[in-house]
Amino acid sequence: MIDKEELLNNKDFYKSFKSGEDLTSFFKELHKKAVEHILDAELDSHLDNEKHEKTLSGNYRNGHGTKKIKSSFGESQIKVPRDREGSFEPALVPKRHNIIDGLENIIISFYAKGMSVSDIEEQIKEMYDFDVSTSTISRITSAVASEVVAWQNRPLDDLYLIVWMDGIVFKVRENSKVINKTIYLAVGLNREGRKEVLGMWLGKNESSSFWMSVLTDLKARGVEDILITATDNLNGFTQTIRSVFPESQTQICVVHQIRNACKYVVWKDRKEFSADMKSIYTAPTKDAAKAALDDFAAKWESKYLYAIQSWRNNWDELTVFFDFPIEIRKIIYTTNLIENLNGKIRKYTKNKMSFPTDDAVLKSVYLALKESTKKWTMPIHNWGIVLNQFMLIFEKRLRL
Repeated sequence: MIDKEELLNNKDFYKSFKSGEDLTSFFKELHKKAVEHILDAELDSHLDNEKHEKTLSGNYRNGHGTKKIKSSFGESQIKVPRDREGSFEPALVPKRHNIIDGLENIIISFYAKGMSVSDIEEQIKEMYDFDVSTSTISRITSAVASEVVAWQNRPLDDLYLIVWMDGIVFKVRENSKVINKTIYLAVGLNREGRKEVLGMWLGKNESSSFWMSVLTDLKARGVEDILITATDNLNGFTQTIRSVFPESQTQICVVHQIRNACKYVVWKDRKEFSADMKSIYTAPTKDAAKAALDDFAAKWESKYLYAIQSWRNNWDELTVFFDFPIEIRKIIYTTNLIENLNGKIRKYTKNKMSFPTDDAVLKSVYLALKESTKKWTMPIHNWGIVLNQFMLIFEKRLRL
């Protein structure tokens, strides 16, 4: 048995390579030999015997065929073992396939980053010096569709401490026209303190009626309770949430409210207006915030009535966060978490001016979500403190 560690530390071994091309050629040949040995081992397992031994079934080896494979090491011709009955189905390089999984993952990664099929074809040619047809690339990326369906229908936890909800608009072709459609996203904070994308749903426009179907879907997949929901200030959203999760407390995003209020303000007043408005949402208590709103209104209401009314009309939902300790307040008073996620999705899909079908936008967003949430493996900041606060406030509803 060759000692791999000894080989890796053998200076004479490295001296045998005169250039980078020599090293690349060696790895390519090593990869080819490894694939051939793995295929031989797969056939051993299939026949349940070693080479030159008889099988109980009467099936036996029947030489080798040749096949060209494409991988991240380039294109190689390998020997593929055969059996007499033709029942051997290689797992590493399946029949009628010539691309190793590693390259398929690279193609899917390129697609997730917003590259078109033709761009991927050119990139593979440039990187590995062989051609992969557009039909092959489409086949590989199309396989994602079944993965999307399974992911979208997976069971969920019975309870989430917080669920953030928001929408992101894309241009999609429908009936020879390009129209705006919204991907609805829900991100939950689970009992372990980790963030989790609960699902994505495609609809024509962001509306409270469509959010009703989203919430109903969450319930059908096992969600029984949501302690706090954080949303934008879409009209009727709070009532929609309460109709499905009646005990949930809904916090309207303060940042959305600030933007909406500033829409009514002329440019030269915005800096001063925004500075005065800050005293409302940075107040230490709800009573102090109400006093700050009254002072704010006394100064600006005569000039910007609608801006002030937007605060008063949504006051109860805008100030829910004041009922919680500072650590929870920081998490729920905005939907920045999900808006940051939307920004990353935009980054991965920015090359797509419009999508040809609903399936195309769903695949692209799903792959962008996978890329964007790879680091969501740890609990949120101050999780120990936050969990204890939630358990004290929601002791009858939160069970670990």
